[in-house]
Amino acid sequence: MVAKFDLSDDSVVVVIGTGAGGGVLSNELAQKGVKVVALEAGGRYLPDDYINDEWDSFGQLAWLDPRTTSGDWRVAKDFSGLPAWIVKAVGGTTIHWAGASLRFQAHEFKTRTTYGEVAGANLLDWPLDLAEMEPWYEKAEAKLGVTRTGDRAGLPGNNNFKVFEAGARALGYKEVHTGRMAINSVDYDERMACQQTGFCFQGCKWGAKWSAAYTDIPRGEATGNLEVRDRCHVLRIEHDAAGKVTGVVYADKDGAQHRQKARLVCVAGNSIESPRLLLNSASSMFPDGLANSSGQVGRNYMRHMTGSVYAVFDKPVRMWRGTTMAGIIQDEARHDPSRGFVGGYELETLALGLPFMAAFLDPGAWGREFTSALDRYENMAGMWIVGEDMPQETNRVTLNHDVKDAYGLPAPNVHFDDHPNDVAMRTHAYRQGQAIYEAVGATRTFPTPPYPSTHNLGTNRMSEKPRDGVVNKWGQSHDIPNLFVSDGSQFTTGAAENPTLTIVALAIRQADHIAGEMGKGNL
Repeated sequence: MVAKFDLSDDSVVVVIGTGAGGGVLSNELAQKGVKVVALEAGGRYLPDDYINDEWDSFGQLAWLDPRTTSGDWRVAKDFSGLPAWIVKAVGGTTIHWAGASLRFQAHEFKTRTTYGEVAGANLLDWPLDLAEMEPWYEKAEAKLGVTRTGDRAGLPGNNNFKVFEAGARALGYKEVHTGRMAINSVDYDERMACQQTGFCFQGCKWGAKWSAAYTDIPRGEATGNLEVRDRCHVLRIEHDAAGKVTGVVYADKDGAQHRQKARLVCVAGNSIESPRLLLNSASSMFPDGLANSSGQVGRNYMRHMTGSVYAVFDKPVRMWRGTTMAGIIQDEARHDPSRGFVGGYELETLALGLPFMAAFLDPGAWGREFTSALDRYENMAGMWIVGEDMPQETNRVTLNHDVKDAYGLPAPNVHFDDHPNDVAMRTHAYRQGQAIYEAVGATRTFPTPPYPSTHNLGTNRMSEKPRDGVVNKWGQSHDIPNLFVSDGSQFTTGAAENPTLTIVALAIRQADHIAGEMGKGNL
């Protein structure tokens, strides 16, 4: 029995967004008997709907609302209308993600203490640590079915991994394996094992990869405590004269506006839409936007230090066969300033299909060098670099009043400049990536610039003190007790690891906290 709640029911929790944060939070609350209305701007697609074609899938799933981009990052030049590649659908970017599920390291929760003063960086320690997160990580790993955790076996290595591994071993790397992946190596939790078809970014047609779309969301609905309204875009969050949040105004698929009352509101719209919504909810009481007494809403945008390296070999690799990102080298993820930068990075296998390779290999490229690379596509291997980038106050999401969305609201502008630490780390990673492939006989290597962001972090960061951030250690706004942030925008710093596992762990923990506080009458 799927729930249907009244617009005037002010006892519900409204969750905005249904991805790794919002989808998990909605289910976890529903399982605890809390009534939830989840509002999702996108439509609903399940494995049968996913398309094993890169461009058609992109058109089906990608968030393509108006956005603008500024700063010195390459994305501003190559993809100015698409700073981020995220999903607009029930399940959010858990449909598109590769499945890499890594815990943060202890020092990455305490970067200000560990790294010291880094000029130009706005480093801050998280108001929690790894010891506090470990039990929640364990719950998240069980929920996602993460390989190489619990008793779950790793995935098999495809050709792309075998080339990557051989090069890594030749360089003396030790921490090399097919990764901790939320992709089933055997049947698990009513989901089948991976069939190795290779379209991980386009939505897993087998359901072997965990996604909130077909796990947490339907399970939450089955409790009778969760109502998901898709194609409902939240325009603003409202509050009363005492400054407490009272509900949200949203537009449905026909553009009609509705006001949903709420006991509390949890924002989980990804690190671009979440601060944008808080800023667009400004009022006479909160002229700078909701939860923004610190002026930190939208600031400290992080997207990870990224880049790719591809290589051409004499013989076919056929990197597209098998899992997209089941392969990792973790040796460089340590903090070792002798390399010329603080923090570290992971190297992970990556395969793009020929259509995306043509778009991303060297955006805007033309001529013989570019076409000869594509001619050797069958003989290519590829990897992705993901490392900790420095939070900077000036890297931020703001409202662009010159560009409006379909509802007449200012679009977000995403400004990002590389920090010198990011540049030094990327240079080091490019060199290591090329060396890995050269060690096993690559005839050519191609370091490629960063793509539109998939790891969007910061912008509503956690802080011990209200003046330093937007939310406390529970994701609860410092300014408004019944307003929470439940996505990657609450990250204080980004760490070297893919963020989804941590977003899920924080959502499980936040649901436990919210349900407890509601039970005590504190919320």
